Amino acid sequence: MRIDILTLFPEVCRAPLSESMMKRAQESGVLDLRIHNLRDWATDKHHVVDDAPFGGGQGMVMKPEPIFAAVEDLKSKIENRKSKIILMSPAGRRFDQEMATEFSKEEHLIIICGHYEGVDHRVIEHLVDAEISIGDYVLTNGAIAAVVFVDAVVRLLPGVLGHEQSAVDDSFSGGLLEGPQYTRPSDFRGWKVPDVLLSGNHGEIAKWRKDQARQRTHENRPDLLGDDAADL
Repeated sequence: MRIDILTLFPEVCRAPLSESMMKRAQESGVLDLRIHNLRDWATDKHHVVDDAPFGGGQGMVMKPEPIFAAVEDLKSKIENRKSKIILMSPAGRRFDQEMATEFSKEEHLIIICGHYEGVDHRVIEHLVDAEISIGDYVLTNGAIAAVVFVDAVVRLLPGVLGHEQSAVDDSFSGGLLEGPQYTRPSDFRGWKVPDVLLSGNHGEIAKWRKDQARQRTHENRPDLLGDDAADL
């Protein structure tokens, strides 16, 4: 998969996406990640990418010209690949594991990082395929959200995780939060690991984990259970 990130703050993306699994994904060739400064596509002397909004109002709005130019330039350099254009925006659809799975099937993603009061709406109307929000809050800029988005998508690509079952067992993958996990020592300050996990009975362990996952979801995220939450 190739991912191009368009941002005014390349270093915000570069550091976290150069570590851990994201680093290994790039080194192995699974991920071709390119981080670009959007100002490189501004044509004026001062590389201006924003302007005051029509109709008045506080803040500045990102201009359409550099964004269109950047996306069209990047798409022209990708042969025989279909590109999906993503805008990171607090006004977008809320990102979740199901969406991450769908985006992980794409060949090429171009991610536009919003900033200021947002982008000129013509970008949304005529260029972007999907507006994505990582939650109901506002961040300093979309580059931070883009890092979260890329990490969630890339870790689902074949060969990125150390164990392919890891992605299947993640929280949200089955509609539930992940159940509690324990490791050595089995007795820490008098707090003991549940006996079932030490029993070696894999059937009972699987049942216990499923029950615990449902219980934990009921306590922390009952919205994921819907009508089933009342049954717990």
